Amino acid sequence: MGVAPGQRASVSAVVADADTAISAGSGDVPVLATPRLLALAEAATMAAIAPHLPPGMTSVGTSVSLEHRRASPVGAEVVVEAELTEIDGRRLMFSFIARESAEGAGSGEGGDLVVGAGTVERVLVDRAAFIVRAASHRP
Repeated sequence: MGVAPGQRASVSAVVADADTAISAGSGDVPVLATPRLLALAEAATMAAIAPHLPPGMTSVGTSVSLEHRRASPVGAEVVVEAELTEIDGRRLMFSFIARESAEGAGSGEGGDLVVGAGTVERVLVDRAAFIVRAASHRP
């Protein structure tokens, strides 16, 4: 079938101590670190297209825009859904949204709370050639 706009996937994680801003070195509070949120978003983009890539191909991240809107404490489940929205040659553009279930959080709000959202740009590459090129840049 190949890579096509509209392909989507989601990944989820329960925030653990290792996922916090304290552990990531990006802050000093025990909530989901922004770098960890980005990692989840990138994992969702990969999951959206991985089953559709030809053998030997992969994608690499090249650009991201992320808005981290809400703190998620240890124990919260965060679900990130990504969708491939545009293809321009080898360039792939994704949108993503991260949500935390409000149920059980004592918020009384019900439904899902938006944790963050943004876009990720990835580029399709031949995995072996990319590794060779990357290694050739070493001093």
